[in-house]
Amino acid sequence: MLIYNVTIKVSWPIHEAWLQWMKEKHIPDVMASGCFTESRLVKLLEVDEEDGPTYAAQYHVSDHSNYKRYIEQFAPAMRKDVTDNWGDQLVLFRSLMEVVN
Repeated sequence: MLIYNVTIKVSWPIHEAWLQWMKEKHIPDVMASGCFTESRLVKLLEVDEEDGPTYAAQYHVSDHSNYKRYIEQFAPAMRKDVTDNWGDQLVLFRSLMEVVN
């Protein structure tokens, strides 16, 4: 199993609206792609929050083919939606992880 992880540092002024948008719109939209089996949104602890809190959105995917399908067919529109809604009010990076235990 793989985990597609998106780590996001959110600025304080948009934090509450962004969090609601993630829970009610973005994560459900990502899951509606049918590529992932489970999702989780977690807040990082023990990190510098002066500029805003940091979260990680984690999406479980069964294999590389479903991950590749998401990246090719769905990710461009999802990423555009993030940019259109939040612009430069957040910083994020993406990683793909393999569950080993």
